[in-house]
Amino acid sequence: MGMFSESVDVVCTPAGTPLRLDWAGRRYTVCADPVRWYERRQWWAEEPRAPLGSGPGLVDHEIWRVQVRPAGLPKAGPPATGSPAEDFLTLDLTRHVGSGRWRLLRIHDALRPFRESESA
Repeated sequence: MGMFSESVDVVCTPAGTPLRLDWAGRRYTVCADPVRWYERRQWWAEEPRAPLGSGPGLVDHEIWRVQVRPAGLPKAGPPATGSPAEDFLTLDLTRHVGSGRWRLLRIHDALRPFRESESA
C-alpha cells in the first residue's frame, strides 16, 4: 500500500458520493459502492489555533474508499477470478471541507486471485 497526498478531480452524485475521477492523466469510473468514514486530524500540528466557528473539517476529515477501473472497460463488478486485477484500483480519497478539493491518500495493493500453484 502506498501512502501520499496528490490532487485528483472527482465528479460526484448530487448526494456527494464519488462517481468518477481523473488522476495521472487517466479517467476512472467507480465500480463498487464507496465507503465513507472520518479520521481525526492532528490539527494542532498544522494550525497555531482554532478560529472560532471553524469546527467542520478542523478536527476530523472525511475519507472515501473507492474501487475504480479505467473508463471504457466493460461494466462489470469488482474483480473476479480470471479478470486482470491490474484493471481495478482501490483508493482512499479525502475531501477538504472548505475548498471542496479532493486528494488521493492511499493506493491499496490489488487482491490477486488464489492459484493452487502458489500454495505448493
